[in-house]
Amino acid sequence: MSRHVAIVTDSTAYLPSRTRERHAITAVPLTVVIGDQALLEGAEISAGALAEALQKRRSVTTSRPSPEVFAETYRKAAEAGARGIVSLHLSAEVSGTYDAAVLAAKDAPVPVRVVDTRMMGMALGFCALAAAEVVEAGGSLDEAVAAAEKRAGDTSAYFYVDTLDYLRRGGRIGTAQALLGSALAVKPLLELDGGRIELREKVRTASKAIARLEELAVEQAGSGPVDLAVHHLAAPERAEALAERLRERVPGIAELHVSEVGAVIGAHTGPGLLAVVVSPR
Repeated sequence: MSRHVAIVTDSTAYLPSRTRERHAITAVPLTVVIGDQALLEGAEISAGALAEALQKRRSVTTSRPSPEVFAETYRKAAEAGARGIVSLHLSAEVSGTYDAAVLAAKDAPVPVRVVDTRMMGMALGFCALAAAEVVEAGGSLDEAVAAAEKRAGDTSAYFYVDTLDYLRRGGRIGTAQALLGSALAVKPLLELDGGRIELREKVRTASKAIARLEELAVEQAGSGPVDLAVHHLAAPERAEALAERLRERVPGIAELHVSEVGAVIGAHTGPGLLAVVVSPR
């Protein structure tokens, strides 16, 4: 983080490590707690281990980074030469990460702009990349924030889950919605709306739900230029097949990332997750 403006995000951005390094983006890890064991996302627990714990119905919870962790990150950025910091985080509607960053920013040695992107996954990652690209071009702190906020406002995220039970358990979706989906044996399609996870449509079968997910992505992407991401948890073949169909159907793809989500998002969606992020440039 030696640039004049440092870019900080959190581990739920799920940026590839090479991409983070190339753009000097720091990702502060959230914590996953399995039973009584607390593990840092991205460093101490893999998506595969998380999926196995969920399938065995072990107790899985998540927690935000502490303000002290953010304070240390900001201090290191300043020591490396940053004169300002953009700190971009997953939706405050689903996590206290943003609040912890705000607390730490108050006593930081350089100005810190903390942004609730109301996103997660690569929807957050694309915001961090937008800010980094502005900084690399010599842009200011305010310009980097504006770029990230615009990218967030233009980005959409849709996802399919095999069951709403994990979201219900974690309090990320209403009990009534979850029970309705179970009672009707429907396959839910969800979206990020105002930073919240909302039920968008109810589809009768998994195959129809995935086909509809594809249609939503194609409609939202238009003719581009657009960045896309396909996320999954324990469903790599399904994700690669969807990504290949999107490559064929979306003419203006700038970048397309296919990746397994980390443990924090996976803990609330469960195995079988398939998600698409559409982020116009």
